[in-house]
Amino acid sequence: MKFSTAMMFVLALGVSGFANAAGEIIIKFSHVVAPDTPKGRAAEKFKQLAEEKTKGKVKVEVYPNSQLYKDREEMEALQLGAVQMLAPSLSKFGPMGAREFEVFDLPYIFPSKEVLYRVMDGEVGKKLFAKLETKGVTGLTFWDNGFKEMSANKPMRTVADFKGLKMRIQSSKVLDATMKALGANPQVMAFSEVYTGLQQGVVDGTENPVSNFYTQKMHEVQKHMTISDHNYLGYAVVVNKKFWDGLPADVRTALESAMKEATVFERDIAQKENDEALAKVKAAKTTEIYVLSLKERIEWHKALLPVHKEFEDVIGKDIIQAVYGIAAQVAKEHHAMK
Repeated sequence: MKFSTAMMFVLALGVSGFANAAGEIIIKFSHVVAPDTPKGRAAEKFKQLAEEKTKGKVKVEVYPNSQLYKDREEMEALQLGAVQMLAPSLSKFGPMGAREFEVFDLPYIFPSKEVLYRVMDGEVGKKLFAKLETKGVTGLTFWDNGFKEMSANKPMRTVADFKGLKMRIQSSKVLDATMKALGANPQVMAFSEVYTGLQQGVVDGTENPVSNFYTQKMHEVQKHMTISDHNYLGYAVVVNKKFWDGLPADVRTALESAMKEATVFERDIAQKENDEALAKVKAAKTTEIYVLSLKERIEWHKALLPVHKEFEDVIGKDIIQAVYGIAAQVAKEHHAMK
């Protein structure tokens, strides 16, 4: 057993009863981003609602900014019971064997937030969460953090501009293939290490929603950002299955209600937070912002859409086609309204 795994096992033993001396049920909620991001604020909102709705039976302890675990470690910690709740990015589920989740990593697959939410909240989302049950994990809801933008210390307007760039990615085969399709060299790196990696030149650039880019101060070490909306970053709020199934029914119902309200709150603020963060990056005047022209966006599309076909057998052609179908239905509805 690795040292980190052994330590998690010891911690899990200590919290396996998930109640303190006063009889409160403790939920340790760990995440890797700053408290003032959409995910960070939603975690605090859930804490407030959960404690109110359970009338003090539950205490939620929120640990932001990788205080407990880095993003490579947190899923193992959840499965062992060292923490009860996480909100990992959707890219984290592929490496644990739920490759269907990598549909969210496919470039340019979601033409709008409306399509995205229908995927998350409908049959596709339910099907994906069902895949987690066998891994000791229960999915509760999906949270949003917006579309990703590219950043580096050189302009990125055409596909040729990516040639040879070392671009930080999360651990995802799809993200790896996406960067390679652009001609870049993908580098997997923990989120907590990205600022230093950019500062020291270990990587040349990265991709993030603007709220993450700003709150992690990446604008201090990146000279250029391209508004590309090429990819999506969202989260799944998940709990340790054994812990969740062992809760009293009334407590679980109250927590489900709290999570539903926290999700509405989170999605409402996600776009607003990104818009405000972009304004702050512009005001800092350390990063030049460039918006892709229609011609340039078409070129990026042509380079990246083959990644969908490449991963049909891995993600599941049925899931990819289901997303296409939802996108077509939304487009049809909008056309009918005109």
